[in-house]
Amino acid sequence: MTDFKMPSLGADMDRGKVVEWLLKEGDPFERGGVIVLVETDKGIIDVEIWDSGTMEEIVVGSGEEVAVGTVIARYRPAEEEPPPIVVTLPEVGEREIAEAIEGPAEEEMRPAAVTAEPAWAVGANEARHPHVTPPIRHLAHHLEVDMGTLIGTGPGGSITRGDVERAARPPATRPEERLLISPRALRVAEELGIDPASVAGGGPGGVITEDDIRAQAGPTEPPAVATESVQPVVEEDGAEKQRLAMRRAIGQVMARSKREIPHYYLGADIDMTRALAWVEEENLRRSMADRLLPAVLLLKAAARAIGDVPEVNGFWLDDAFQPSDDIHLGVAVSLRHGGLIAPAIHHADQKSLDELMTALKDIVARARTGRLRSSEMSDPTITVTNLGDRGVGEVYGVIYAPQVALIGFGKATPRPWVVDGLLGIRPIVRATLSADHRVSDGHRGGIYLQAVDRYLQEPEQL
Repeated sequence: MTDFKMPSLGADMDRGKVVEWLLKEGDPFERGGVIVLVETDKGIIDVEIWDSGTMEEIVVGSGEEVAVGTVIARYRPAEEEPPPIVVTLPEVGEREIAEAIEGPAEEEMRPAAVTAEPAWAVGANEARHPHVTPPIRHLAHHLEVDMGTLIGTGPGGSITRGDVERAARPPATRPEERLLISPRALRVAEELGIDPASVAGGGPGGVITEDDIRAQAGPTEPPAVATESVQPVVEEDGAEKQRLAMRRAIGQVMARSKREIPHYYLGADIDMTRALAWVEEENLRRSMADRLLPAVLLLKAAARAIGDVPEVNGFWLDDAFQPSDDIHLGVAVSLRHGGLIAPAIHHADQKSLDELMTALKDIVARARTGRLRSSEMSDPTITVTNLGDRGVGEVYGVIYAPQVALIGFGKATPRPWVVDGLLGIRPIVRATLSADHRVSDGHRGGIYLQAVDRYLQEPEQL
């Protein structure tokens, strides 16, 4: 038996709330599958499990909040699954062969006496499922489920408790497909007494938004005007509470980072003429849906440059630097209700620009609708923030511990620039690096920014 604990989904997470289990006790699961939804200060996260097996016990139920590291379930890994029951059939003799061809002898065709064996004992229907345990057979008898009609979903085709329980439910009560709905929209639906399943989602990928819920509710009557002057009472709604909780969490982790990490900061100006010209020419050959954003080139160059300076990619843990062989870029995403989150784009250096563009659009959309996965929250090895679309010239970020570096990009601004002795106007981006002095120094950080510049001067190679 193995414990499944409340995961840490970031350095600023101390507690998590179980929102919904996606399987029941007795259900099998596969490695990499999402098994539970957990709510944190930064939204609802799909938590994956990196093992295969069968759920044995759910310790923490839906709606309960526990500390990180608390056991919330127990499961049996696939390698610990009980061995199948081997049924040895007797050898078939000449008499049995003759009976199979000509039928049994006349005296053997008389009705056999009825035994008192329980109906849930192994019988003809169960013969096709030799891997059924006695408790499962007893449960099937209790729920009046015919074992012969079941198809096992457990290891080796074995029948699980979940198979029996699902077969026992009438069709009308079987769980429907999980709704795609933002946490804010779900709270508003509960307040207005609206069934979210009856609402068509108008958000990205069919996600149900707050506007969809309010449109379903229709116009509301304006509140009556009081005849006397009354001091208004302002109550925090769910979104405001979530926003304040996120601000507190961000403040705590950033204060700890500045206090504990010896930051150093570097900046470099990068000529984006070739990169922007290449993107513009490339997009002329593409449909609107397939066009690239210049930000994708910045992400790819930042990821590729790590190969030149691996000291910026990894974690400071147990008073030592632990470099990461994988490059998972944490992309800073601003949330609509306020706050910031930086989920990972996995193996960013290995993705093509098209794959990186698809991953970027997907992760931004899911971050803003609260549908991120636990691996995306816990895996970033370095963070990238780009505030150029907000008109910011440069950004010097705070390192998100236990990472050891953060890269920032500002707006591409037309500026005087000398090329081959000639003065001209060029689009210049200010690239910055915030790095941990325990791991690297200004010399290595400068080499990293030079590498970013070099890759952006050859955009066709990205």
